[in-house]
Amino acid sequence: MDKHSYIAVFDSGVGGVSVLRELRALLPRERFYYFGDSANAPYGRKTTEEVRALTLAAGKKLLEDHDCKALVVACNTATAAAITDLRERYPDRIIVGIEPALKLACDRHPGGTIGIMATDVTLREQKLAALMERVKRDCTVLRVQAPGVVELVEAGKADTGEAVELMERLLGPYTGKLSALVLGCTHYPFAAKAISRVLGEEVRLLDGGDGTARETRRRLAAADLLVGHDGKETAIIHFAADMEVVLPAQTDMGGNTAFHPKPGNDGEGIIAHHLHQLTGFSLKEAVPGEGSPTVQAVQPQP
Repeated sequence: MDKHSYIAVFDSGVGGVSVLRELRALLPRERFYYFGDSANAPYGRKTTEEVRALTLAAGKKLLEDHDCKALVVACNTATAAAITDLRERYPDRIIVGIEPALKLACDRHPGGTIGIMATDVTLREQKLAALMERVKRDCTVLRVQAPGVVELVEAGKADTGEAVELMERLLGPYTGKLSALVLGCTHYPFAAKAISRVLGEEVRLLDGGDGTARETRRRLAAADLLVGHDGKETAIIHFAADMEVVLPAQTDMGGNTAFHPKPGNDGEGIIAHHLHQLTGFSLKEAVPGEGSPTVQAVQPQP
């Protein structure tokens, strides 16, 4: 395996971009290939079998078709449903899944009450039940269902009054009862402001992005697949989405590439906003790909 090959990062949509941010910070010379399956989002409302099939299809695309050196499943739902199947299918590849930061929350708040906010699939899978069993002596854990949050994030409405109203319905019953809230879906960090407005700033919000990035670095180092000083960071970011993606490039006054979505197509602006705010990447060009519109992004050059 060539150590200069891409590290694949997979999510059901834009949520995994928050994990990509952590990976870029920890592995600044690596090349990343991000695939967001927005065309099939949200995964949390599908059956476990459907999520497993979609995840295995993404794994084939990234590990076989694109020959990536590692796969980071930056989706809690996909990890819960299919990480074991992926590892069995590709035993010679580095495959890292994301887990809710439940142990971290209990370590930081011993004896406290911890909420775990996640999709239906994640909440019902054995993987989470086993994790809760391991920490039950250290803290009290409450499952928090969160229907509608992923859809809100995918629609670019995570920091709106609508988001606050949704969080009031979902989290209102837990106000004043939690020491921390574990964000068990990579979409949820986008809605952190709305969550904190309801629960209060004193309730710590924790997610698994940092731990996932550290485990990825550890596994790559153990396999001698980390790039050296000759590495040149780039990223290709593809969103398979039911939207037309046409992004004419313009140059802003600072010399970086700026992009302005076509009027009436909110999806373009949502993707551009998430990429720029969370990763520092800007959209460079739209490219056709495998029957669905895709977006390619690269790091702006100084």
